Amino acid sequence: MEPPDSSVQSPDLVSLELTVENVETALQQLYYDPDMEHKNVAQKWLTQAQTSPQAWQFCWPLLSPDKLPEIQFFGASTLHTKIARHWADLPTDQHETLKMQLLSHISHFSSGPKMVLTRLCVALASLALHTMPQAWPQAVTDMVRVFQPEKVGDQGGSQDGAGVGGGDGAEEEVNTHAHCLALLELLTVLPEEFQSCRLPQTHRAQLREALAREWTAVCPLLRQLLQRQEGNNQVKERALRCLSSWVGLDVPLHGESEGLLQDCFAALSDPELFDSAVETIVSSISQPDCQRYTDALVNLMPLVLGLHDQLKAAARDGDMETSHGICRIAVALGETHSRTLLEQVEHWQGYLALVNMILFCTGIPGHYPVNETTSSLTLTFWYTLQDDILSFEEDKQVVYLQVYRPVYFQLVDVLLHKAHFPSEQDYTSWSSDDKEQFRIYRVDISDTLMYVYEILGAELLSNLYDRLGRLLMDTERPAAWQDTEALLFGFQAIAETIDVNYSDVIPGLIGLIPRISISNIQLADTVMYTIGSLAEWLADHPVMLGSVLPMVLQGLVKAELSVSSVSTLKRICRECRHDLAPYAHDIMTVSQDVLVKEIHKSSQCMWLMQGLGFLLSALPMEEILGSLTTLITPHIQRLDTLAHQEPSPTAKLSIIHILGMLSSLFTTLDSRRQDEGSEGTTPSQARPNPVVVVLQEVFTLIQTILSKWLSDSEVVEAVCGVFERSVKTLLNDFAPMVKQLSEMLGQIYIAFPQASALNLTRQMVHIFAGEKDHFSPIQALIELVTSTTLSIFQQGPREHPDIVESFMQLHAQALKRKPDLYLSDHQDVKALFYCGVLSLKFPETPTAKSACMFFMELVCHCGDIPPIGQVLQRDGKLLIHTILETVGSQSLCCLTEHFSEVLFCLNRHCPALLAQWLKEGLHVPGFPSAQVSMEQKDTFSQQLLGEQTNKRRVKEIVKEFSLLCRGLQGTTGYSADY
Repeated sequence: MEPPDSSVQSPDLVSLELTVENVETALQQLYYDPDMEHKNVAQKWLTQAQTSPQAWQFCWPLLSPDKLPEIQFFGASTLHTKIARHWADLPTDQHETLKMQLLSHISHFSSGPKMVLTRLCVALASLALHTMPQAWPQAVTDMVRVFQPEKVGDQGGSQDGAGVGGGDGAEEEVNTHAHCLALLELLTVLPEEFQSCRLPQTHRAQLREALAREWTAVCPLLRQLLQRQEGNNQVKERALRCLSSWVGLDVPLHGESEGLLQDCFAALSDPELFDSAVETIVSSISQPDCQRYTDALVNLMPLVLGLHDQLKAAARDGDMETSHGICRIAVALGETHSRTLLEQVEHWQGYLALVNMILFCTGIPGHYPVNETTSSLTLTFWYTLQDDILSFEEDKQVVYLQVYRPVYFQLVDVLLHKAHFPSEQDYTSWSSDDKEQFRIYRVDISDTLMYVYEILGAELLSNLYDRLGRLLMDTERPAAWQDTEALLFGFQAIAETIDVNYSDVIPGLIGLIPRISISNIQLADTVMYTIGSLAEWLADHPVMLGSVLPMVLQGLVKAELSVSSVSTLKRICRECRHDLAPYAHDIMTVSQDVLVKEIHKSSQCMWLMQGLGFLLSALPMEEILGSLTTLITPHIQRLDTLAHQEPSPTAKLSIIHILGMLSSLFTTLDSRRQDEGSEGTTPSQARPNPVVVVLQEVFTLIQTILSKWLSDSEVVEAVCGVFERSVKTLLNDFAPMVKQLSEMLGQIYIAFPQASALNLTRQMVHIFAGEKDHFSPIQALIELVTSTTLSIFQQGPREHPDIVESFMQLHAQALKRKPDLYLSDHQDVKALFYCGVLSLKFPETPTAKSACMFFMELVCHCGDIPPIGQVLQRDGKLLIHTILETVGSQSLCCLTEHFSEVLFCLNRHCPALLAQWLKEGLHVPGFPSAQVSMEQKDTFSQQLLGEQTNKRRVKEIVKEFSLLCRGLQGTTGYSADY
């Protein structure tokens, strides 16, 4: 297509008539106009043109031989659009004419352009789907007859057929070759169009049966083409692709179809056809429906096993593509049909050979993913096989385990070998992406080892322990570190997910670990993770802690072991905290040192603080405060220095980091259990909680920080996080700080309203609103943040969805914990009600959901809290109007369930009012949607009012009504969005 003259102004397409010339002009503008706005206008105009009634006429001139390919393509695409989406607009008496025109044009374009031919084939496929099985019952048979592919390659060319051109000799052979390719394209796109087109379910089932019957015309054709000795590889490749398309229709895998699949195996010997043949075979035997054809599957096994020599040669020569393809075939047969083939006991040797072939693929030489990418394909198979074996009755299990346990022991060797790290020199040369893929691959191997344990049981651990012991005790031939690391990796993979507390080899393993000579990071990491995986076992055998804890502390001081050492220490502190007193000093000393020196990244510092919180919790009460003070003093001093500096990005990060460490520490530091059961101690006599003592000491410092950083939401969130974590952990022990924290929260929120302050207030309400001694400060705090938030609503809350969400959650919690708060004259229930209604309309899902939670709690108290009952009597109609409006047109589908819960609560607590409001709202014409009739609205109302106990049924009623309002009732798959 020639580019337009840039000096010529683009035409105003909006006013143009739908003519062939104007369509060509629009296409020229779409393809070549440099102005994106003009392109968009052309695109919109052309889309409208395709859907217009005139498109049935103007598409044919666009397919003229003298037109450019882009124009021809648009013509063919328009034909498909009209047939696929506007078939009902075409009179029945024109169906045959349209079919013949398409056949003729496909014949004409059989030599190209390919993109035009494909669109014409898709158009004819769509026509066939609309006319099968009634008007065109043998569509596929007719297509094959029209193009007569049996003449391809024969002397003498083709016979007469619709659209087949004349000629003789080489020219005619070229024509018949092109027609054959056109037919294969047509046969390929037909099942694809069936899978993608929108059809009623009943018609789809009829079409599937009709297409299955037509397979008898396709199968012999494909066999004929694949068996030609001198056949063109392009034809064979298209034939293979055609078969891949048809197997999606669950065509039977027996008789001639079985022979066709054997022809595909024969194509594997041709390098040009190898990839296509692999795809076709894998597609064919991966269909679950194939399990019906047991004999065919059994007959396929020798064909797959016959590829073993080719697989070995490819692995030996480093031919990754060939080994990958053959492996895919073996895994497809072995995994998809594992149980079926296991049940063929008379062919057990054949399936065992297939399993061993897959085992070879698992252990294929090379390091994944640098030298090979095949082994990862097999890992899921081993899970499938063990799952199928263990699903048999016990007597059959015994037989299968006798056969396959030796294979699984071999698999362990193979997996550990594949998990080996390369030499340090090679590993250094790997890209970061290769290293990450290898890490994920090892995770997959560890999962596979867990499945293997289900088959081999404790004997697997004994096997690993014996091998590790031999490696470490052999002083004459020191083992490569990779061998040691792989065996430890195997232990860790199993211990991470399997209860090994009763294993008799774990004591020996704990004894062996200190003998390991750690020579690099990878081995050290695995040592750390292995110790961590045994934390629960160590809790039951604390005498062994002294063997491994020094190694963990040595790792803690090394930045390169940050993740593994910190996570392991945290696990030990959590699981073994009651037995760590003899080691507490060493743990605290090393931890304090690495924290002050900032050896670890921020996230690891948080983990470490959580671990130390577990440790401190188990110390004697008289020691906790001293140890806690020693631990945090350097960080508090640093925080004090930062608090008196001018704000800067660096200072901000440091402040947030230190506050985060305190939050992490207070999340796990819980000494309350030590006071349980102590006699003669009243709450007033009990010593203050160490965390409270520390917080009281640093309270002034925190206020100083806030005075400079009050407008920074991240710093305020970090401050609130310290107190929120403490409240959640300490519960009533936090009581001494309720008054001063409530006052500070109020000051924070008045000065600069932030969601984090509301979330902390909600936590305070949850714990202390029901306590008589703390009711007054909590009430004052709620009233203060409420009046401040109401001002935000008056100014426009749309810019603060996070505050609105937290505000609704706060009042939902307050209504649940202490509804008496709403008896106060200072609590404007009417204003809260209107805020809730506004919040229901927010597009942010969490905000609207929180508003629903608020109304559910509010409605529950319409009878016992007079102000709530009054506002519902007066303004409940507005609430119902808003809910109906959102359910009917505006809300996200996932919110419908929450709106239905509000309606359910209204129906339980004020059914008469709900009936009145529904009647008034639903009798408005066109509300909540013009898509629902008055009768449907009445049905919805009656169904809803009739359900006061079945919440699930109410959700279904509201969901169905929402779909009706949107015109989506009965839409396949749409309900999944709910």
